[in-house]
Amino acid sequence: MSNPIGVFPGTFDPITIGHVSIVKRALPLFAKVVVSMGVNSTKKTMFDETRRMAWLKAAFADEPKVEVMTFTGLTVELCKSVGAGFIIRGLRNSTDHGYERSIALMNRHLAGVETIFLPSAPEHAHISSTIVRELIANKADVSALVPMDLRMGI
Repeated sequence: MSNPIGVFPGTFDPITIGHVSIVKRALPLFAKVVVSMGVNSTKKTMFDETRRMAWLKAAFADEPKVEVMTFTGLTVELCKSVGAGFIIRGLRNSTDHGYERSIALMNRHLAGVETIFLPSAPEHAHISSTIVRELIANKADVSALVPMDLRMGI
């Protein structure tokens, strides 16, 4: 693949500095990175789709190699539709690895799509959207955990 495309899927409820770090570290590996927000009407999110998309677009506005979009269904189907041969996943710990490895093997089996694992930067390994949502629900300051331009909208 001379111009590989990578897909970075997620719910991004909300996007964190850990997500941004993974995408920026993956950029040198790909001609384009598609940051794709999965939309699942049965999944309850804290923030609506419009707000999460606005945050994603703002977070990567200065990255010409990043395309932001939504998708429904299987990630491998999204990969086929955008011509991506790779899925990018960040790993914070061994629990993430065990979970993500099983999905990666299935994606490879289903569609021949490879998964690239990037370990979280040590300073981001404790950050998850779940934890950020809990902090927000309890009115804690999350400004150090979310991208700068997104703090205002939370």
